Amino acid sequence: MQVEFYLKSLTLEDIPNHGTIHFVCNSWVYNSKSYKTDRIFFANNTYLPSGTPAPLVKYREEELKNLRGDGTGERKEYDRIYDYDVYNDLGNPDSGDNYARPVLGGSTLPYPRRGRTGRAKTNKDPNSEKPSDFVYIPRDEAFGHLKSSDFLTYGLKSVAQDVLPVLTDAFDGNILSLEFDNFAEVRKLYEGGITLPTNFLSKIAPLPVLKEILRTDGEQFLKYPPPKVMQVDKSAWMTDEEFARETIAGVNPNVIKILEEFPPRSKLDAQAYGDHTCIITNEHLEPYLGGLTVEQAIQNKTLFILDHHDYLIPYLRSINATTTKAYATRTIFFLKNDGTLTPLAIELSKPHPQGEEYGPVSVVYVPASEGVAAYIWLLAKAYVVVNDSCYHQLVSHWLNTHAVVEPFIIATNRHLSVVHPIYKLLFPHYRDTMNINSLARKALVNADGIIEQTFLWGRYALEMSAVIYKDWVFTDQALPADLLKRGVAVEDPSAPHGIRLVIDDYPYASDGLEIWAAIKSWVEEYVAFYYKSDEALQQDPELQAWWKELVEVGHGDLKAKPWWQKMQTREELIEASATLIWIASALHAAVNFGQYPYGGYILNRPTLSRRFMPEKGSAEYEALAKNPEKEFLKTITGKKETLIDLTVIEILSRHTSDEFYLGQRDGGDYWTSDAGPLEAFKRFGNKLAEIEQKLTQRNNDETLTNRTGPANMPYTLLYPSSEEGLTFRGIPNSISI
Repeated sequence: MQVEFYLKSLTLEDIPNHGTIHFVCNSWVYNSKSYKTDRIFFANNTYLPSGTPAPLVKYREEELKNLRGDGTGERKEYDRIYDYDVYNDLGNPDSGDNYARPVLGGSTLPYPRRGRTGRAKTNKDPNSEKPSDFVYIPRDEAFGHLKSSDFLTYGLKSVAQDVLPVLTDAFDGNILSLEFDNFAEVRKLYEGGITLPTNFLSKIAPLPVLKEILRTDGEQFLKYPPPKVMQVDKSAWMTDEEFARETIAGVNPNVIKILEEFPPRSKLDAQAYGDHTCIITNEHLEPYLGGLTVEQAIQNKTLFILDHHDYLIPYLRSINATTTKAYATRTIFFLKNDGTLTPLAIELSKPHPQGEEYGPVSVVYVPASEGVAAYIWLLAKAYVVVNDSCYHQLVSHWLNTHAVVEPFIIATNRHLSVVHPIYKLLFPHYRDTMNINSLARKALVNADGIIEQTFLWGRYALEMSAVIYKDWVFTDQALPADLLKRGVAVEDPSAPHGIRLVIDDYPYASDGLEIWAAIKSWVEEYVAFYYKSDEALQQDPELQAWWKELVEVGHGDLKAKPWWQKMQTREELIEASATLIWIASALHAAVNFGQYPYGGYILNRPTLSRRFMPEKGSAEYEALAKNPEKEFLKTITGKKETLIDLTVIEILSRHTSDEFYLGQRDGGDYWTSDAGPLEAFKRFGNKLAEIEQKLTQRNNDETLTNRTGPANMPYTLLYPSSEEGLTFRGIPNSISI
């Protein structure tokens, strides 16, 4: 017997004095026995609390009360309750110390809150929640997709449950060799694929979403589509130009900063960690500065730094005590006259053997193009990229989009009625996010999950992201604020968007500013339609309760920070809403959908390193001279980890067929009955189409070298629209994968 159905919408026709009334429901409905109160649905009218028709006031308040629940008990599948909890379900101490993980949030490790499930606690640790097959999310957060096979998260589940055990068996049983021998063997993943005996394959029944890469017909097991970064030139990744270009047009394009002091200093406590001042000198840099001194280049704003040093040092000794071997890195880039960046020096630092207080052991490497020195330089860049890959996945992607948005979703559903204008503004940008986050806690970022297995940070991955969250600033997530903070833009009232880029041809920033301005303009029009004064906003009890709880509970570990909007003016509401929409749509698109196009070629974006740099005179150095490709591959991500990583990011980089993109809404024009916002939303959609044409023209402009680079892959990640599949473009409304 069917116990639920999905109510998409409801239309009542020929209602006296009203004509047609539309209800946009988008809700799972269960047998009435599952509910303590009747289900309530509202027509598509929009009201501020003060403007709610008297007969509806009671229902409006009652529905919010139902969604808040009472904070007790274990949640059931049919529940619709939104509540907060800390990240106490990443590990399972009952399975042994190796599976215990610290609680994130509400402690010395601050973190955004997740949705509360109310599951039982583990036996060993009363603060940790027992993992379970069923992870509660409010029922309507599990959307009714057109096809369940289209729901990519099922594919991720399948990788964890089906693919991983088969790969493990194949490596353990020596069916697959443990290492790649040369770069050609890596490229074979996209040409011939991985074959396994058919008796292995009988263990897997792949879901349709995995059919592109998993084969169970014959011996073919895994075959990957060629990533974009190698489609035109298979060795472009080795060039300094491509290495540098990916800091401004790659999958992690918002970390590079202007170099403001030289040598760069550390913010680490010198008593605990010694002197961590960078040892790169003028002599390393000035031969490449075209006659300038370092000071002059800094004044000219032509030196930049990719800094993966301070946050890594406190964990590096522990990381290097495992099978991984890594360095903290600082990389200095120079902006050449042709508008492109080039790396000038890389500092690799590891902990001092006698203890942290002695400072690091650091070595500086500079570019080389011949002999064994060229491969030493290639390895130095690989250590940088490993750090960048980890920071990208755990911070730029997981923390700064997925994790920070979840408290907004919870607070919105608890305090803003579905008829509230700000609920309607933000609702499309929440689709599927709690769903994918709950799955991530179960299979991706959990103890011994896919991320811990395939990325350098290992068991410290989420803990390190919590340390970095201490410095997260919501207001700096707005793109203009981010660019100014990193010093890659300066304020200029005469420039479009009020800021001027220091690197003119900065694809992520220049495209992002177009999208940001369109979002901001749409939000301004929308807010002005409903709030005619700042007083109206101050006197809106739902809005004020929403913001208060978001700051004090949802992001409660940072509630004392002075930068939070006080939510007393329309400008504050506009800025906060535009920033949230930017994070959920364009920022996530920029750091997510390039994962496979750039990282699917493991040589270009390795995720871990397993050996230290070979020292001159050592056996490893001799081996590097004799067989550089094999030694390089022994250093970066291993074969098994590569196959797991590629399978996952191939899914993460896809769009579903029922995706909604920026400028689109589920339910067409029925989301509100107000003509003004409907017209403003159409203008927003038209503006995004115009922007897409503009970005296409930029990619056809041969003077903008950074847009395509040596890999000849035009920067398309911020094109608003997309087809389904692996497209390297498209801005979905929400963090839905």
